[in-house]
Amino acid sequence: MPPLSPLLGARRAPTEPSGETAEDASGAFDAALDDAELGAARAALAQGRRQAARSLLVHTGDDWDRRGHRLTVLAQDARAAAWATDWLTAEPGSADATTLLALALVHRALRGEEEPGPAREACDTAAALAPDDPTPWLGRLLLARALAPEREVLAAFAEVRRRHPEHHHAHHLLIARLAERPAGGRAEAHEVYDLAEQAAAEAPADSPLAVLPVVAYAERYRVLAAAGLAPADPAACGHWSGPRARRILRACFDWWLEWEHDEHPRRHVDLNHLAFALSRAGRPAEAAALFRRIGAHATPAPWSYAHPDPLAAFRAARAHALGH
Repeated sequence: MPPLSPLLGARRAPTEPSGETAEDASGAFDAALDDAELGAARAALAQGRRQAARSLLVHTGDDWDRRGHRLTVLAQDARAAAWATDWLTAEPGSADATTLLALALVHRALRGEEEPGPAREACDTAAALAPDDPTPWLGRLLLARALAPEREVLAAFAEVRRRHPEHHHAHHLLIARLAERPAGGRAEAHEVYDLAEQAAAEAPADSPLAVLPVVAYAERYRVLAAAGLAPADPAACGHWSGPRARRILRACFDWWLEWEHDEHPRRHVDLNHLAFALSRAGRPAEAAALFRRIGAHATPAPWSYAHPDPLAAFRAARAHALGH
């Protein structure tokens, strides 16, 4: 694993956590994306039956991106902490139940329902039970990304990366936080772009981290839009039209066309970022191919960055690209 980039020097930055869920048939957003087994396990837990979740996590094994995705989604339910506590009563010392409890407490803290201290301690307990698993450290990273100084973000990311160098969710969280660093110099010279391109270059050729430079542009757009520095009208916004942005969009879209590993658990997050960027850049024909692949699996981020109603923004961009 290559050393962390010197770009990861600790700084303090404001935070605004971004969400990553998908649109279900009812028009709401479903964090499970297209993972039907995860949706079934979540529904069973809601009925007080934990065997489906237990079996799901056992069969997930050390597919760390999938494990992180599944545990994070299960933990988002308001009842997840109670589910995990009951599970631990029946199976004391279960690493799966302990990690679910830790992530459930993380989400409770992120919702402002309790202080972050117990969540940090629960993540540490889960990490001790499963030292090779990056998921408890993903919990620490989720918490730090929203509520802690940047040095804690970098420390948690380093622990995740030490266990799984290509961790998809962790890289997205890091890029979102680093995009909030103050800019200096030219518009396309922000260090988050350099870091995203470095991470993409260091990853294997078939890694979805290839799309990370587009994610960096979207996250930087979020920061600029919140500060009133990026017009909502794509035609009036030059964020996506600079030479570096055009190069990155072309490279990432071409990579996607050649990508043969369409089973990644968080691929719809990448597809939504690509569709958003191409839509904002005025490239509807390329965006149309992505919207067809996305189907109903819209994610609030990055559509929420340009519009207060992310679902409306997604549907409008999709209709424009598909000529509806």
